[in-house]
Amino acid sequence: MAYQSPKGSIKRMSRNWHDFSLLSNCKTSKNMKKGRFLVLVGFLIATSFAYAQDYTFRVLANKGANEIKSGDGWQPVKTGASLKMGDELKVTENASIGLVHSSGKPLEVKKANTYKVADLAAQMSGGSSVLNKYTDFILSSNSAEAKKNRLSATGAVHRGLGIKVFLPNNQYASVFSNIVYVNWDNAEKGPYTVSFLNMFDDVLLKVETPENKVSVDLNDPKFAGESAILVEIQSKTTGTKSDERYLIKKLSPGEREKISSNFTDIMKELNEETALNKVVLASFYEQNKLLIDAITAYEQAIKLAPDNPTYQDYYEEFLLRNKLKVIKQ
Repeated sequence: MAYQSPKGSIKRMSRNWHDFSLLSNCKTSKNMKKGRFLVLVGFLIATSFAYAQDYTFRVLANKGANEIKSGDGWQPVKTGASLKMGDELKVTENASIGLVHSSGKPLEVKKANTYKVADLAAQMSGGSSVLNKYTDFILSSNSAEAKKNRLSATGAVHRGLGIKVFLPNNQYASVFSNIVYVNWDNAEKGPYTVSFLNMFDDVLLKVETPENKVSVDLNDPKFAGESAILVEIQSKTTGTKSDERYLIKKLSPGEREKISSNFTDIMKELNEETALNKVVLASFYEQNKLLIDAITAYEQAIKLAPDNPTYQDYYEEFLLRNKLKVIKQ
């Protein structure tokens, strides 16, 4: 074995220790940077969460001259407004207000009275709700900024070539619910004939109505065995037909199963038949691309609260942002 001098060994040891020290310092520096980065991310998340939760309720719907007291003075209620724990809410006669708690749970207040927000919050039992993302979607998609962006975007223009039906294109024609609402532009004078046909052009059901809307139950024996149904509208007065035939398509068993689990979860919290709950349900349908079901939910909301303009406004915005209703020229 070759002889190695102690001096050479010491030099190599010294050099190895120097290299190890540099490597250790580098790793330590990286770890410190990583640690600082994680602390910063944690701070930003915590700050964002605190900001997001800087309210007890948000106003989702408002009817009447309701007021909020924050501090010393009373102010008129506006949709989207925030209510904090120390605030008060005044609901006037023949009025109502739809609130969404910070957990995502909706609350409708109809009785004329002055309420402490803290007392209303005490009614919200349990933790975060599965409805949170749906109520957030309603507020964000109907905000002033969202409406401004929609108005500035270039959209389709309907020039009156036939009756415009407010149904989506075939890509989004699937339905989960059995009840379906079909409505259309009333530029052509009624009454109207609504024909439901199969894919072979056989008429399954024909309905006459003076209004520019109709609802059908897909459980009707006339639709038995039909997975796809065509809809055509015609004015009995002018003879003008819908600009095209529109498709309504029943979900396959596999597709229904994918939706059913989430639907069951949200319906546990939307077990009351209220207009506010119907709008939250419409948001669920819209986010699952079930636009025809969302139409039905909005129609049901308006039927439950016909004198509340908020729900009609939400419905109008839904039709416009999904290009189901277009601007007339």
